[in-house]
Parts: sequence; C-alpha cells; structure tokens
Amino acid sequence: MFTGLVLTTADVKSRRISGASGVLKLSPAAKLENLEKGESIAVNGACLTLENEESGILSFHVLSETFKRTNLGEIPIGAVVNIERAMSSGSRFGGHIVQGHVDTVSKILYVGKRSSDIELKISLADELQPFLIEKGSIAIDGISLTLVKVGKDFFSVRIIPHTWNETNLRFRKPGDFVNIETDLFSKYIHKQLSALNHGTEKKSIDMETLRNAGW
Repeated sequence: MFTGLVLTTADVKSRRISGASGVLKLSPAAKLENLEKGESIAVNGACLTLENEESGILSFHVLSETFKRTNLGEIPIGAVVNIERAMSSGSRFGGHIVQGHVDTVSKILYVGKRSSDIELKISLADELQPFLIEKGSIAIDGISLTLVKVGKDFFSVRIIPHTWNETNLRFRKPGDFVNIETDLFSKYIHKQLSALNHGTEKKSIDMETLRNAGW
C-alpha cells in the first residue's frame, strides 16, 4: 500500500526481458536507508518487489505482464522514474490510498505552464470514465493528484511547482505515456452501485441509491 507521495526519482540503468519475466535496475537520486530484500517499492506507480541492492543500484524482478501493462516496458535507458516505498505502521498518511496496481497507460495530450502551476491534460479510456470525478483523486506515474476536470475522452490535473520539480513530470511532454491508477474507493462504490442497478432500468445515482448501497 502506498500514498502517492513520491520519495525520490531514479534513473533507469538497464531493463532486460527474458521469457515470462525480466530484471529492471534503477539508480535512485537519493540514498534509501534500511532497504530490505523483498520489500515493496512503487516504480512509476507499479508495485515491484526489491530483489537486490548493491552499490546503490536497485534490482527488481518484473513479470513480463507488468512490462506490457505499464510504461516500464517501453521506458528508455536513462529515463527518470518515480519511487515510493510502501507505507509503514505509524507513518504519516498523505496523498490517498494507492495500491500500486496500474489500471492502464494513457497519453499526455497537453502540458501547459501557468504562473503558479502546470496543467496536464491526459487521454481518458472509456472503461475508466466511471471512476473519475472532479476533485477526486488519481495516481499518475505513482503521484497522488487531484482531478480538476473530467471530459468525455480526457481529464486534467494541476501540478504545483514542488511536485513538478521533485518528480519525473518535469521531463514529460505531449505524446508520452503515463501509468494511471484510479481511486480505490471509487471502484468499490461503482461495484456496489452496479450490483444494485443490475437488471433494473435505474441508471442514475441519487441519495436513495447511495443509502441502499450503505453510504
């Protein structure tokens, strides 16, 4: 379990795929203390298991399915990725709950710098539309962000300068692909409401529907 608050970034040193799995090696920008073999680390929002750490290089055993379903399979050597260690008991909880299970990969449509922030507009797949609401949460390359606008085939977020400068977003441009994980609670709510509406003509969400779903 993660929070979407990036700890540091890392350079991709190597990526090797052989058969059903492969190895990804990263060089973090900051030293990570007390690393343990087998611990979970989110890389661009994808939960990976640390296999080894040697001379500051982190090695991860990655299934080929993970490479296919995330942008880690296409990311070039030397690219910058975001890193977050799993939540620990008693640690502060910022951001929102991020599982590290990437839903899809989406294309950046627009990057616009404003006086006090940066706007990103990203393509929206039809199957993710039910899980996005304005002012709701979303993880982009593992970064917890707030949805500003949700359109028919796109959504937009605003990035504050600190987040922009401390993550890989500062290197992103239109045409790049980012990992997307929608909010866990929105998935649960949608599943409950879908079950209630199954076999009925009622499609809209109202207070009665929410009460029947236990909300």
